[in-house]
Amino acid sequence: MTSPPTAPVSAQRPSLGVAIIALNAQARIAQCLDALSFADDIVVIDGGSTDATASIARAHGARIIVAPDWPGFGPQKNRAVAALDTDWILSIDTDEVVTPELAASIRQALDSPVASVYALDRLSNFCGRWVRHSGWYPDWVPRLFKRGAARFSDDLVHERLVFEGRVGKLAGRLLHYSYDDFETVLRKMDAYSSAGARQRLAAGKRGGFARALGRGAWAFVRTYVLRGGVLDGQAGFMIALFNAETVYYRFLKLAHAHDGSAQSP
Repeated sequence: MTSPPTAPVSAQRPSLGVAIIALNAQARIAQCLDALSFADDIVVIDGGSTDATASIARAHGARIIVAPDWPGFGPQKNRAVAALDTDWILSIDTDEVVTPELAASIRQALDSPVASVYALDRLSNFCGRWVRHSGWYPDWVPRLFKRGAARFSDDLVHERLVFEGRVGKLAGRLLHYSYDDFETVLRKMDAYSSAGARQRLAAGKRGGFARALGRGAWAFVRTYVLRGGVLDGQAGFMIALFNAETVYYRFLKLAHAHDGSAQSP
């Protein structure tokens, strides 16, 4: 007696891992992780948080790797990517939230891929206001990629995903809660200007008061006028001022760092 034919085994669904870097991110990380229930693995590289970031992440099923020796945004994100062995990797920040529509688009793309790298439609929030101009939107950010098809640049700040070939685009939005309050604005302005100064110092560039003033003024005009910040109302003006001050202090810090290194014995 012959046994009935068995049904063919369906191909295993491609696995998805999420790479996250974090530092004192307890305010948003739970919301970020709650939206990632569709992922197979989540790795959080913690830069030495002193708040409840790590415990919150563990409670949401994430794997925690503590790496307090901060090498910059790009290298830290590459650490998170390297800690995953899934077929596909999604890189997001702790202040970003995947909408249900985007989650469905990601899974559909993994099941029937037409590219090795996909960009997400990111919409950012500045102190409670969604920003649709100011150079902040549209903002297609490459974040989903097949393992081995991309890596992050080694930049200390403003890192980018490095890859070859075409980029697909996914439906649904990535919500970015970039600045919750003015304290966050001031803290990030100081951090970004310092990191930018160090990066330019390493590249042999110079700063100075005149250059800081000129570049800062141009950053304001470019954001508020050329990139339509005026259409974002009060938020657009604040973003233009934030960009101007960040650039201004970046070049002042660069000048100070260069003078300090020149005077070192």
